Amino acid sequence: MYIKIPTFVYSLFPSLVFRKENNSNNIWLTFDDGPSPESTPFILKILKQENISATFFLIGEQINKYPELFNQIIADGHEVANHSYSHKCGWTSNNTNYFSDIERCQKLIPKNKLFRPPYGKISFTQTMILKKKYKIILWDVFSWDFKLNLSPKRIEKNVLKNTTSGSILVFHNNSKSLKNLQASLQKIIKELKLKGFLFSSTW
Repeated sequence: MYIKIPTFVYSLFPSLVFRKENNSNNIWLTFDDGPSPESTPFILKILKQENISATFFLIGEQINKYPELFNQIIADGHEVANHSYSHKCGWTSNNTNYFSDIERCQKLIPKNKLFRPPYGKISFTQTMILKKKYKIILWDVFSWDFKLNLSPKRIEKNVLKNTTSGSILVFHNNSKSLKNLQASLQKIIKELKLKGFLFSSTW
């Protein structure tokens, strides 16, 4: 189970954004899936308490189900971005259906310029086409917060050990991740602050 993506992967996929080098100790906190009535209110509460901004890669189906939560994410000053309409995997979907699914989500957030492929799985051809319209955002630190067999302490250790300046961190905005988020998210944010990291949602 990987936490940190090996650096050699960056050169193999130069069109994908795995991290953002900078001189200001900035890191990027991101949440996939959602909006979710179970997890979104909790995440927003913690972000407000810590006075930081994040980027939410949202699923179109969930936006349609929970528009009030979608609007609250925006009202709280966070970035919203495209995570497809129905969470299709690029490796197992034909391109016509895959692109259609992404554009269906995009209609709900028309000003957005960011896309994160579900599961992080995207083909070379899909990348070449999508990069003409979107900045394709992956990550370099994966929290595995939805894994119920991982303790919150282990998640904290994994994230804190592997985060460096420029890191893009992935957490999840769904019911599976809620228990671990409740136990670890605020602790992780506080520890990252103590390490001198600044949280950015500017891409």
